[in-house]
Amino acid sequence: MKIAMIGTGYVGLVSGACFAEFGPDVTCVDGDAAKIKRLLNGEIPIYEPGLHDLVAKGIQSGRLSFTTDLAHAVSEADAVFIAVGTPSRRGDGHADLRYVEAAAIEVAKSLKGYTVVVTKSTVPVGTGRRVAELIRGANPTAEFDVASNPEFLREGSAVHDFLHPDRIVVGSSNKHAAQRVADLYQSLDAPVIICDPASAETIKYAANAFLATKLSFANAIAALCEHVGANIDDVMQGIGQDKRIGNQ
Repeated sequence: MKIAMIGTGYVGLVSGACFAEFGPDVTCVDGDAAKIKRLLNGEIPIYEPGLHDLVAKGIQSGRLSFTTDLAHAVSEADAVFIAVGTPSRRGDGHADLRYVEAAAIEVAKSLKGYTVVVTKSTVPVGTGRRVAELIRGANPTAEFDVASNPEFLREGSAVHDFLHPDRIVVGSSNKHAAQRVADLYQSLDAPVIICDPASAETIKYAANAFLATKLSFANAIAALCEHVGANIDDVMQGIGQDKRIGNQ
């Protein structure tokens, strides 16, 4: 199995290095030549525990490489992951998909043979369908399927989270494509949820929303505790023991 990881940001670099640890050959692609040069020299642009050693191990084994040549990496790949940034747009706060859409078009031009194109970035519901439309428009004869494989990584523990996930989510309208992506994680001991693309994309946003709700609730209770003279640590411990709530 050969993987092309488009984007060497937080998600792309961690995912690429971890996939290489599983055995596949992974080529991480970025248009920033200076960044690629630094990565090839073992210089990691972000601090993440365990990532430096993982990248060094991957390069030494020959299973992890870095390049600016998107066309070659995609043409050799069985699965192409799009892991570029989706920053919030100014004004309306919506996810800016210009980088995802540009990557999809560039990937389309270089596809050879059947390939699964996977969105790894955090994207709005319906993005997978949009990516498929862009690829089909740029390369009508391409043999491909699109899948969604959202990440659930926390900064500061991303490598650990990738290697010890609570679950793996894969969404695709094609069961063969979904299984191909799921098989990449077969060495991990985690439940795999295979669903349609919209459900996979919604799972990511729903999880983010629920975690934000927990944080906001905890802050509100902390303010209440300060007002009434209660101890927030004791309160959080007391409610966290309820399995319906959880202690995290």
